[in-house]
Amino acid sequence: MRHPASWMQLPIDDRILEILDSSELILSPAVIALNIEKSRSEVNRRLSILVEYGLLTRVKRGYYEIAPDGEAYLRGDLDASTLSEQTD
Repeated sequence: MRHPASWMQLPIDDRILEILDSSELILSPAVIALNIEKSRSEVNRRLSILVEYGLLTRVKRGYYEIAPDGEAYLRGDLDASTLSEQTD
């Protein structure tokens, strides 16, 4: 069972994480949006948040992959409410 945080927006955050996890690829916001049937702008906003909390990694500008914490969250091994925003 997954343990989402109050800052998460479901089901879009789960769907973003799932598409990146299942594809095992580095994807752009446009490709993610097309595959989960959401707008690119909505996906872009959520990608930024998921990166801030460490569930995704920004590989380079405009490309993302799932982070180890994102995989753990999907398996139900991580309570997302325990995550805090990461600062670079």
